[in-house]
Amino acid sequence: MAHKEIDRLSGVETTGHEWDGLKELNNPLPKWWLYVFYACIGWSLVYYVLYPSWPLVSGYTTGVLGYSQRQAALDAVAAGQAARAVNGKALADAPLAKIKADPKLLEFAMANGKAAFGDNCSPCHGTGATGGPGYPSLQDDDWLWGGKLEDIHQTLLVGIRSTHPDTRQSQMPAFGKDGVLKKEEISDVADHVLSLSGKAPANAKGKQLFADNCASCHGDDAKGNLELGAPNLSDTIWLYGGTKEKVVETIANSRQGVMPTWEGRLDPVTIKSLAVYVHSLGGGK
Repeated sequence: MAHKEIDRLSGVETTGHEWDGLKELNNPLPKWWLYVFYACIGWSLVYYVLYPSWPLVSGYTTGVLGYSQRQAALDAVAAGQAARAVNGKALADAPLAKIKADPKLLEFAMANGKAAFGDNCSPCHGTGATGGPGYPSLQDDDWLWGGKLEDIHQTLLVGIRSTHPDTRQSQMPAFGKDGVLKKEEISDVADHVLSLSGKAPANAKGKQLFADNCASCHGDDAKGNLELGAPNLSDTIWLYGGTKEKVVETIANSRQGVMPTWEGRLDPVTIKSLAVYVHSLGGGK
């Protein structure tokens, strides 16, 4: 055992431990530290009595207060669900137009719809609903199937090319892949389509080809058809890109974007709330 001694400089007894000539002094702990330590021990004893603390074979001591963080959280969730059920019932019973006109219902629908949009829709349409290539912006006034409240609600219910039996369905031919048009003809049609929005000369070729192959869905004026999900080709809004290359690719190979049906995935109140929220983003008619 190491020999204890009194340090010559400090006058404090050493512990007997020494490392490379350095001797450890046996200084007492500061009084304030000891008092805090004893207070913590006292508080822990009080805590053991008042709150759940000690594990048992098939459970734990519940404490005098019987407090449970888990139960407190469950109670908070239950209270929230009860409040939501009251507002949700009013929302479920109200027509869409009434929801928009009633400030209280509208406030609840907007809050509920915004949360549901972030959880279910933003991965495709973006957190700000500005969309991206192949995913439409929900903030403009360009709608494939209509931008009225009822139209948006129906689209949410049945989806687009989804598994729902009443899904919205449109079928654009792949004019190149199916051999309907030649490569040069596809290029001419693309030039004509781009000319409608000022992206190509006004006298671009392809007008007759457009009339023969595209006007039946998109209209003679290329303004589109909401009943068929045919987009307006005369504006500057392009779902898959408005360059010559992108338009040629669309004409040649077609596009078959899919939006899932939310019926059965989300409850009716949430779908209504989503319809109201999307309609309120700025593009709803």
